[in-house]
Amino acid sequence: MLFKTSFTALVVASLAVLSTYTPQVEAHSWMDCVDWKFKNSKVQDWSDKGGKCQGYARRFPLGKAFGSLDSDWPSRHYQQTHKNPDPNHAVACSDRKHGAEKGADETRANPVSAAYGGKFGRMTVTSVGDTLCVRWPAKNHGKSGESKTTVQINLSKVRNGKDISQADLLKNTIAKLPYKNCMKGSNEDRRACGGCFKVPTRASGVYLLQWRWMLNKGEWYTSCADIQIGK
Repeated sequence: MLFKTSFTALVVASLAVLSTYTPQVEAHSWMDCVDWKFKNSKVQDWSDKGGKCQGYARRFPLGKAFGSLDSDWPSRHYQQTHKNPDPNHAVACSDRKHGAEKGADETRANPVSAAYGGKFGRMTVTSVGDTLCVRWPAKNHGKSGESKTTVQINLSKVRNGKDISQADLLKNTIAKLPYKNCMKGSNEDRRACGGCFKVPTRASGVYLLQWRWMLNKGEWYTSCADIQIGK
């Protein structure tokens, strides 16, 4: 009986440990905010205390903890693939059908405004020459030992039209930002990162903006947003 009692206690103790254990998440990133406004213009603070988001990606859900959208289904991150395989000819924005990892729906809405407001974040409204600051969660890839990777910001020249292809977006890269430009902190998964760029010359209208990041060679992740430039 002593053996049985001891064994039962061991099982109960093991289950208790498992119930409190939270595995380290190794995930891939996405664009959290398109238009991040710092509280102090002289300090780049990407944390929730350091600023506020004024413009989001398509159908970006409000009320979620920063960096938590890898635990939802569909996950926010979308990894491009193509049958060649050549991600430079893959679907540019997640449609929940394509990709090695199918992200949330970031297809263009009709009307465009249907992807913003209500339960979703607002659309970015800006002007030529303005500075836009984009934010993303590190997702364990902002560590000192990680490779120095780059975020591409691609901005379509097609005004008020359908989304252009990935190949055409690559002809319209307007900025390259260091991925590991992150806040300090012990939570490598939820560290806030970001970078800023100037809005180039475009006629007034709505344009597709794409955040695109290569984790490993040929392994690209994207997020898409509509931005209103001018009136």
